[in-house]
Amino acid sequence: MQNITVLPRGGYLVDTPAGYIQFGSPPETIKDTMAMPKGVPQIFVLTNELFNWLKGISIAEIEFPIYYNFFLKKRRTTIICREGQFEQMKKVLQEALFGPKEFDISADYDLSSGGRTVPDIKMEMDFFRRGLKFSDLLSFGFFKDNSFTLQGITIEIGDDGDFRVKEGNDVIAVVPARVEYKPKYLIGKRLPEPYKPPLFGVTCLGPSHGFDPEENTSGFIVWLNHNGVMVDPPVNSTEWLVDSNVNPKLTDSIILTHCHADHDAGTFQKILQEQRVTIYTTETVMMSFLRKYSALSNMPISYLMRLFDFHPVRIGKPTFIHGGRFDMFYTLHSIPTMGFKMEFSDQTFVYSSDHNNDPGIHKELLGNGIITRERYDELANFPWDSKVIYHESGIAPLHTPITYLNSLPKKIRKKIVVYHIAKKDFPSKTALTLAKFGIENTLYFKTKHPRFETAYQIMGILKNIDFFEALPLSKAQEFLDIVEEERYKKGDVIIRKGTVGDKFFIIYSGNVSVDSGGLAEKKIYGTYDYFGEVALVTEQSRAADVIAETDLVVYTISREKFQNFIVGTEFEKMLQRLARIRNSETWNLLSTSDFFRYCTSSQKTWLESIFVPMELQAGDIIHEGDQMQYIYILRSGEVEVTKGGRPVAALKRGDFIGSVQRLHLNEPADFTFSNRETVAVYAMKSDDIKKFINNNPGLLMKLVYDF
Repeated sequence: MQNITVLPRGGYLVDTPAGYIQFGSPPETIKDTMAMPKGVPQIFVLTNELFNWLKGISIAEIEFPIYYNFFLKKRRTTIICREGQFEQMKKVLQEALFGPKEFDISADYDLSSGGRTVPDIKMEMDFFRRGLKFSDLLSFGFFKDNSFTLQGITIEIGDDGDFRVKEGNDVIAVVPARVEYKPKYLIGKRLPEPYKPPLFGVTCLGPSHGFDPEENTSGFIVWLNHNGVMVDPPVNSTEWLVDSNVNPKLTDSIILTHCHADHDAGTFQKILQEQRVTIYTTETVMMSFLRKYSALSNMPISYLMRLFDFHPVRIGKPTFIHGGRFDMFYTLHSIPTMGFKMEFSDQTFVYSSDHNNDPGIHKELLGNGIITRERYDELANFPWDSKVIYHESGIAPLHTPITYLNSLPKKIRKKIVVYHIAKKDFPSKTALTLAKFGIENTLYFKTKHPRFETAYQIMGILKNIDFFEALPLSKAQEFLDIVEEERYKKGDVIIRKGTVGDKFFIIYSGNVSVDSGGLAEKKIYGTYDYFGEVALVTEQSRAADVIAETDLVVYTISREKFQNFIVGTEFEKMLQRLARIRNSETWNLLSTSDFFRYCTSSQKTWLESIFVPMELQAGDIIHEGDQMQYIYILRSGEVEVTKGGRPVAALKRGDFIGSVQRLHLNEPADFTFSNRETVAVYAMKSDDIKKFINNNPGLLMKLVYDF
């Protein structure tokens, strides 16, 4: 139909006499609708799903359309939803629009040293809120008997979940029930070789704000000690890094400053990627983030917290990340927001986050009794003396006017990199620098090399290899003594099939391909992956060719030293299991499975190591209500899935039998899986699966059946 538009980032726009109606609202779709003939819609319809676990993003990101409609167009936004979704969206919008209802900001401060007062953030928030209520910004409409009528337009939910939009008795549009999210972002210039992080640098993930359709939304990476700390990663930043040839394992932590959609939208995407991520923020911001995403995903906060590690930040007490000292502070904004000053070696760096740094506003707040003299002095003493200043700018009163930054002394302006501003709003003649997106535009800062820099890099390998993380300190000391650094050029043959295994390899930078023959999908290993281990355990000849796909830096351990290093460890047991089971079938099974296709090469290798081949006779493999002891992957045969005796699905080769999520939560099976004839499977014990998930929590919600 001519009056329905599929938005580039996902969601559907229906043109009606009542105006545009948008169905589903993935992040940044406002950047699509701003360019439409009739502009940003006032009417939004929520789909059944509010959160996409595969992508880790909201499908109901209406925060920015609400801002746009109210502050720029002076009109309200209408949200049409099922009654059960009302409380969910109210909680989401409470955190995003107005901030937490109840919180104790003093819990975020370290007051043990004395001499520090706690600002009244609630009064500051009320100043920006200016008496606004939900009803000023938006209204809700509810489907009753799967139907809702507004301004002569009726929207009905069909038995199949699709939406039918009617004008009178005429159906003018049929909108699918499910919104397919389509990432859209600039990637800049892809690096010809995998990225090697600097000692200290900054990569801009996005220089602009949520209303700019021309540029990525603000966020950046601070590189410290050759590791990355993501700061307020924008949506799709993890995918952009992969497309730019930056291994996601290089960024192992996030600093979350606040819970506006243009700052927190990419956080869950990173959480749901490979390996555990540590989030650094205050308890107030963390709980606001969790309440927001708990409401969106309909999952309890206690469950979401199992997906990452939380490091509480205390203001007045430094936080140390990768050798950098971070001193956090609360900024002047409409919801609790923190910035920070960072010291690393001989460098200093300050990040304002969203913050109104205009002294005129500070004086107004002091004069009206909204802030104390101590808070005024804190705001006035912004650390302009830092060597590198990353400062936002935008529309007042929520942001710092670019005119103020451009009025600062030239010596200070020359140090400032401005972000969160559209290119068209940046002054043409200025000593300020506009943040420039792209890995190729990373800013590198000359820094004094810290002591033990090489040792820190090598210890980072131990931290990033799952089977090594539980090793005692004595083993870490031994590891430093036995590894050797080696370098290879692109195209070099590192291991040739049939030769004697003499080394264990860990990749520090670059990629290799592994070809053992008969593989349906090429094996590619990258940073912190390892290879060459099985031949050292079995003392058999090499089973595959390994070729450098790029220039390569690896750390190696000779056979004798490696065997001595792993003796008696879990890693040795894992390798022995892997040597017994690994073949082209196991890899092909995981690579072609609809459910394990999300796994990386190293995750597939881990799964191979916990496979136990079995044949199961006819009967119930798992019965509804049973506590699961195993999860199975079907190798051959057929398995029927039923619930309450009713057929639900038929499983094929590569499907898994059971529920990883319910096993992880120690909950009973909610389906019966049965076979009429003998089937061949790979079984994985519950304890092994739980350990795998605990180390790769982002996979948990992806490995879920959608029967």
